[in-house]
Amino acid sequence: MKILIAGGAGFIGSTIASACDDSGVRTVVLDNLVTGRREYTRDRAFYEGDIADGDLIDRIFAEHPDIHAVIDCAALIVVPDSVADPLGYYRENVAKGIQFIDHLVRNGCPRLLFSSSASIYRADPGDFSVDETSAIEALSPYARTKAIFETILRDIAASGALKVISLRYFNPIGADPQLRTGLQIRKPTHALGKMIDVHNAGEQFTITGTNWPTRDGSGIRDYVHVWDLARAHVNAVRRFDDVTDPDPYRVINLGTGDGTTVRELIAAFEGVIGQKLSCVETGPRPGDTAGAYTRSSLAQELLDWKPQLSIEDGIRDSLRWYAKRDTVIDTD
Repeated sequence: MKILIAGGAGFIGSTIASACDDSGVRTVVLDNLVTGRREYTRDRAFYEGDIADGDLIDRIFAEHPDIHAVIDCAALIVVPDSVADPLGYYRENVAKGIQFIDHLVRNGCPRLLFSSSASIYRADPGDFSVDETSAIEALSPYARTKAIFETILRDIAASGALKVISLRYFNPIGADPQLRTGLQIRKPTHALGKMIDVHNAGEQFTITGTNWPTRDGSGIRDYVHVWDLARAHVNAVRRFDDVTDPDPYRVINLGTGDGTTVRELIAAFEGVIGQKLSCVETGPRPGDTAGAYTRSSLAQELLDWKPQLSIEDGIRDSLRWYAKRDTVIDTD
């Protein structure tokens, strides 16, 4: 079996590619390298370019006519950046995504796994849990690009043009346990990455938002190890036709089922490093929400998947990756 991974040189896409390789699924990678890394494409069929480039997509399918499915991880993902540049986010995540789907349909691609986001949900106000039937309330331009594109994909799937599984990610942490790849951004915007940065620099960690209606006032998230996410994609590719029969459009949450607040993440981080992390509090960032975690078991039912790695595993693998990163990624 062979698959095409758009955005396959990024953090999540490259980890998915490694999980596929390890399980005997061959991979072809497409990435424009705006945030992805060429180093992550070594020993793989790689095409540098944009998902909107029809000639390039045609060439990929002409040279790899046995592509079984496409995984679409190509997107901009930083919430505050989407607030500052909504036009850019709608262009990259929606307009170019539509062009990409058009190119896939033209080339007879029958199967698409879409990297969506749990940020599109309106969480249960009682405990902040959600499942695949929960109401949608996308509160940032980034989240709205995901919600809008899911609507587009649902309509296309209903037309019979292709079948789609939308995998709604919660909050990826960690790295490939073999440290082949990891988070490539040197100034991460997510909580764990910032903790590691300030810990290494001897600085304070900023808790952004302390008045959310959660059990301790800090935001709540469902932190899932990126390797567990990658394994879910392998299972989804192998079970694709069963999952989309008879419904050609399926939504599946990928999370641990446990809500962890930022303060609880700090405590877990301190437990792993064996010392206290100096913290300061401030208001929420533009586009921030209280957060959510999944209460769904649909991934286990349909994909035979459930997370195997803990938050502490994710913290340890992130720390190991940060220590090794500059030996894997060429310094600019």
